[in-house]
Formats: sequence, structure tokens, C-alpha cells
Amino acid sequence: MTMDEKQVVQNIKTIRQSKKITLEQLAKLTGLTKGYISRIENSHKAPPLSTLYRIAIALDTDLSVLLAENLEVPEKVKLCIVRKNERKEVVTKGTLYGYQYVSLAYKKIGKNMEPYIIEPAVEEVGVFSHEGEEFMFVLEGSHEFIYGNEKFILNEGDSAYFDSAVPHSGRSIGEKKARILGIMYSYKR
Repeated sequence: MTMDEKQVVQNIKTIRQSKKITLEQLAKLTGLTKGYISRIENSHKAPPLSTLYRIAIALDTDLSVLLAENLEVPEKVKLCIVRKNERKEVVTKGTLYGYQYVSLAYKKIGKNMEPYIIEPAVEEVGVFSHEGEEFMFVLEGSHEFIYGNEKFILNEGDSAYFDSAVPHSGRSIGEKKARILGIMYSYKR
């Protein structure tokens, strides 16, 4: 399934307004500019995942709520099972980053981790940096991973665990596009 990016940006605006948070307040909470947040809310394209995390934290909500097809938040559950055919694809084509994410636990509200299947872009992309930690396990292909000023080649079966506040980026290399199991942990404020 493909996530409706227009729905994501509508969810941001709806949640912000329901909590009576102004654009200025959200800008201050996220460290983004008021103009950028306004452009996000009036766009048909979702921002990069790292930006969605910052917005979710600032709105005191879960990323999965921003990605929901409707805003009826299910009650918190202790177990979340997502069948293969129920996965939600979050595609940020049209953004600078070009990564493709498939959410593996979107049904669980209030979680500390966000697990994804990630297909990195093939070309060089922008740099990510956000509070939290990440884990990557390369399922297929090869991934050029840049962490700070260091460059690593991760092949099928390799993994990396890192502080995501350090600037990082990556891309698929080789004949086969990389597929990565990625788990992102954001510190709760």
C-alpha cells in the first residue's frame, strides 16, 4: 500500500490546530521555520521522515498518527501484528532525499521505535541528522553509509547501530538496489 502524502500533511495541520498550536509555536518546538511548516501544510508532498519525526515529537504524538489514513487513533495495544499485505509504504519522492520507507508497525501507537524496510536512493542525497538512535541491517544489496566524515560499505548481512544526531546519509550501490531493515528510536521529551 502506498501512503497518501496529501493525507500526511493534512494530518499535521489537523493535529496542530486541534491542539491549538500556532505555526510559530510549532516552528519553535521543531527548530524549523514558520515558512517551512506552512509550506509543508499546504503541500501535497510529505517532508522527509526526519522532519516528520521532529513534528510528531513537537505535537506530542506518534509518527504513526501522522501517517494514519484517518485520525481515529486506536487504543494503545501491547501487541502489534502487521501482515505483509497490510504494510504501509511511505514514499517521499519529490523531496531531496528520495528514500522509500515501508512501515512495519504503524498500528502501534505510543511506541519508542519505528521499524521500516528502507530502500535508499541510488544517487547521492542530502544529510540526515536528528535526535535519537538508529539500527540498520542490510537485507539485500550494498549500501554506502556516510557517518560524520567517514564512509562505510555495508553489504548483505552487515549492520550498523549509531547516534542519529551525527550527520549521516547513504545510497544504494552496485547492480542490486539495497533493502535495509531500519529501526529508528526517537527520545521522548
